[in-house]
Amino acid sequence: MDLALNETPLKLELIPSPVEITVAHTPQQLGRSAAAFGAERIRKAIKEKGHASVFFSTGASQFDTLRFLTKEPGINWKKVTGFHVDEYIGITQSHPSSLGRFIRQRLVEKTYIQTFHFLNSAADPIEECQRLSKVIRKHTIDVGFIGIGNCGRLAFNDPPADFESTTPFKIAELNREMRLQQLGGGWFHTFKEVPKYAYTMSIQEILRARCLVCSAPHARKAKAVKKALKGPITPELPASILRTHDDMHLFLDHASACKIQVQS
Repeated sequence: MDLALNETPLKLELIPSPVEITVAHTPQQLGRSAAAFGAERIRKAIKEKGHASVFFSTGASQFDTLRFLTKEPGINWKKVTGFHVDEYIGITQSHPSSLGRFIRQRLVEKTYIQTFHFLNSAADPIEECQRLSKVIRKHTIDVGFIGIGNCGRLAFNDPPADFESTTPFKIAELNREMRLQQLGGGWFHTFKEVPKYAYTMSIQEILRARCLVCSAPHARKAKAVKKALKGPITPELPASILRTHDDMHLFLDHASACKIQVQS
């Protein structure tokens, strides 16, 4: 699978819908490729409509994609409205592990995006979900930047995920495995510090985006990537539903693609 970064995107065999897969050598090259593709879709939306609406997920899988996206030329960020996909409940943006802080530092402060709708981790959770759900329903999301969790989750939609709800934002209870994963990722110092609840964009709201740009680097994602692409579409593997989207673009590196076979 020694594939050049700029080769034509690959299509995986036996997938019932067109998922385009680009395999890069390294996570950094993956991020550059995903950012360039996403940026082109953002520029296209601005050209066609005069503005673009984009949502952004967080986590280590997005580090390089966001870094390169902020350096992409020709994006008028004043014409972009951004949405935050997920956030812990009960911590503030000043907390080192705040996902809102992550987005602010890695995207908003670097692009000066004019309008960005953060999830307020200190607000009443039910009211906050209702507030932001009302806001995002007024927008057609042109591009969604997402990742795939180690267990195949999307945002904080852990298995078994709700594939039916059309409510844009909901409250998710983080199970022990998920909290341990957040601890192991270095986001918190102790298990007790890891919040038990979080906001998450729903599965159906993620799928509502016109285009999905999914960055999934590193070997720890390989098993979930394989199951998402070649296993059954099931709530037990939330990312499998991405195969139902007709403009889904998956960016892998050699490590995360090691368990799949691709063809040109």
